[in-house]
This record gives sequence, structure tokens and C-alpha cells, in this order.
Amino acid sequence: MPQIATHDGMTFEYETAGSPGDPPVLMVMGFATQLIGWPRDFCELLAEGGRFVISFDNRDCGLSAKLEGRDARLDEVMTAAAGGDFEAARTLAPYTLSDMAEDGFGLLTALGIERAHIVGTSMGGMIAQTMAIEHPERVITLTSMMSTTGEPEYGQSTPATLEALLAPAPADRAGYIASADTWVLWHSKRYPDVDEMRAIAAESYDRCSYPAGVTRQLAAMLASGPRASGLVGVNAPTLVIHGLDDTLIAPSGGERTAALIPGARLLLIEDMGHDRPRALRPRISRAILDHTAEE
Repeated sequence: MPQIATHDGMTFEYETAGSPGDPPVLMVMGFATQLIGWPRDFCELLAEGGRFVISFDNRDCGLSAKLEGRDARLDEVMTAAAGGDFEAARTLAPYTLSDMAEDGFGLLTALGIERAHIVGTSMGGMIAQTMAIEHPERVITLTSMMSTTGEPEYGQSTPATLEALLAPAPADRAGYIASADTWVLWHSKRYPDVDEMRAIAAESYDRCSYPAGVTRQLAAMLASGPRASGLVGVNAPTLVIHGLDDTLIAPSGGERTAALIPGARLLLIEDMGHDRPRALRPRISRAILDHTAEE
């Protein structure tokens, strides 16, 4: 059931699966994607494996808090970040991945949870990495899925995929749903499921289509800069999962993440793109369950 938690004056929409008495797993979603981007059957697989699964809408997305009135100043952020001046970029951006990491911890605190397993995908993987870097005492294990380190030479998108991702979404419902067909550019080529893509797009539109938040989240990613120096000090047991067919964040992003984090395990999955196709969900969930069995 959807629920609301409050942190730092903001509200966050979240859903849970499983028993609160089981080990908690916080699921951090990616760029411009609502919590429904975690397939509910995938969350149930984790819950059936004995985990208390918590998924939530990031700030500026879905039914969570919106930072109305904060100008993303995206062009200026991009210019500063491209020049390597991340201090200036962070000053210009409305918020950073560190702020979004604090949201995750704030949600856990509101639920009375001191420590949790953290699973992040794409931008959510970047947030999860930041959580492990900045507050290691609250992270039991880290799972970084189809993500990267923020270093521009790793995890690069193909031009066509990046163009499709950043294209403004149609304002009307029918157009918004039809635009989901472009997701095939980064989804698993062996397991295309256009019906599911359109269903998620329809539910996303009906829950809350919010283009202003997309711009601010993009600014946050750009302004936060590389995490390489922090990742080498991560001490949480870490699993890195990446699809070999990922065109949105190339596998080099996952490989670099695993290379930097001491003792990290790297799981590269054939025929997997930048998604969690139905056919591969049992394998992915089993890997996470095995990893989060560690304390």
C-alpha cells in the first residue's frame, strides 16, 4: 500500500513488501522514474526471500515532494561541470546526489530503521553509492545496478539512446504512453516488452507527470561530479550488477565501480539492457538475496 513519510519538511511516497521484522532493503530508483519502475513482482521476489522491501519516489518525482520554484540553471550547471568546476556546479544546482542520499536516510529514520541494505539502479545507484560513501554506519550492504562512478570516460551512453532519454515527454496522455516505445533503445533487446513499457508509462502519467523535476534531477547528477575518490573507501560489502547490452550506461560504468570498491563482486548479465526484464528477474533477485544475506 502507498504510504507517506516526512523528512526535513518534505514528504515521500513509499511502498513496502514483506514483513517489517525481516532485514530492510531500501530500493533507490533512477532518473525521472517513479517507484513503480521497480516491478512489483520483482519486489515480491525479494520479500518472499525474507526481506522487508522499501521502494519510494525520489524528490521531484512521482508523489514525493516537489521543489517548486527552484531554478535548475541547467545550462550553467552543464558548463561548470564540463569544465571540471564541480564546486561551482553544486552551488548552481538546486540540490545534489548527496541531498538525495539524505532523503533515503531520512525515510529510513522515519520508519525507525537505523541500518539497511541499499539497492540502487542507474541514478539510484549513484545515490546508493553516495549513501555508502557518506554514511557507512547506516549501510549494511550496497548493490549498485546498471550505474557508474560519475567519471565521464566510463559508462557513456550511445548518442541515440541519450537523445531519446532527454527528449521532452509529450504533455498529453496518449502521446506520453506512445513515447514509451522509444525505451526499446535501452531495454534488453532479447526481451522486448512494449506492453509493459506502455503500462508503466500510463501508470506514471496517471500518478504524476512532472517535467520540472526531470530537469532538477539532471542538474543534481551533473553537479555532483565523480565519486571515484569516495568509492575506494567504501567498506560495505558491495555487489555490482550490469547488463552487457546496456546502451544508456555502458558496462564500463559497472566494471569501473566494481574495480574501485574494495572487494566488490561484479555480476555482468548477458542479454540484459538498462532494465529488469521479466525473464531475468529471478536471477537478479536471487543475486540480491544472496548478497543481502551477509551482515
